[in-house]
Amino acid sequence: VQLVESGGGLVQPGGSLRLSCAASGFTFSRFGMNWYRQAPGKGREWVAGISSVEFTSYGGSAKGRFTISRDNAKNTVSLQMNSLKPEDTAVYYCHAKERIGPAEYWGQGIQVTVSS
Repeated sequence: VQLVESGGGLVQPGGSLRLSCAASGFTFSRFGMNWYRQAPGKGREWVAGISSVEFTSYGGSAKGRFTISRDNAKNTVSLQMNSLKPEDTAVYYCHAKERIGPAEYWGQGIQVTVSS
């Protein structure tokens, strides 16, 4: 099983980034997908989720600025992040949770830094 994030990096405040997560080794369409993040010195925070039938939900920090999407044909989930703020700086993690069952998986994380 692998979840591999890409698309992170350094961006100026107000800018945009698109994170992607490529999944392999499990039946992607049976899993809800989430993005979490962890800022330095803080706990892991849920950012956004998308169910196996593409129902989406967002944490308070992401509402109106971030959009989560998935492509079941390509086994990918993405997070479009707009109007980025310095407080969005964190390591972002891709997470998979089986819709019916206990299985869940984490990616290794990818750094997003918002700074001028």
